[in-house]
Amino acid sequence: MATLLLVRHGRTTANASGTLAGRTPGVELDELGRQQAGEAGARLARLRLADLVSSPLDRCRQTATALLAQQPHDGAREVLVEDGLSECDYGDWQGRSIADLAKEPLWAVVQSQPAAVTFPGGESLAAMQARAVAAVRGHDARIAAAAGPHAVWAAVSHGDIIKAVLADALGMHLDLFQRLDVHPASVSIVHYGAARPSVLGVNTVAGDLSWLGAAPGETVGGGAGAAD
Repeated sequence: MATLLLVRHGRTTANASGTLAGRTPGVELDELGRQQAGEAGARLARLRLADLVSSPLDRCRQTATALLAQQPHDGAREVLVEDGLSECDYGDWQGRSIADLAKEPLWAVVQSQPAAVTFPGGESLAAMQARAVAAVRGHDARIAAAAGPHAVWAAVSHGDIIKAVLADALGMHLDLFQRLDVHPASVSIVHYGAARPSVLGVNTVAGDLSWLGAAPGETVGGGAGAAD
């Protein structure tokens, strides 16, 4: 299979104001978020992405466009929109302040037992994870079949989506996914091998990624790391 870069969108106006944006239309990157997206694009510029897939929400498409702008000519040439990578449907919680939501009894359950949570008028976190994992695994198989097992591709999505995909790749129960941090414009790395997924990086916000152009290998006893 190919190697997947999970990129969270840059900071938004909602992030800055402490609002749970959810699927609210018109939530865009703020000035810092645009800078973060550009920096993420620079990190990926030495890679020839076989494909670039994005959540349909504006903040992710803006981030994906920033990544695409710095791709080499033989890299990804367009952004493919994937509904399965869209933000969780928070239902009645959407648009409310995080400070107010933290007072809700359900908030504690979201933090400690997220697999049991269905947002009022919205989606369950278990359903969110299932459709996001199905989306990334489907695209990964498609890209590997078309571009080969050493292909690298990127998916731009949201914090909870990326945490849920990482939890699946790590073999973690969804109830533990709050232990993962995914910062704005961070890059996490998953290789879906024939036997199992390998998580090569979580929540990276700096550093050269050109080593991902080398073939990922199976490891025994810790492995030797990336070749120079």
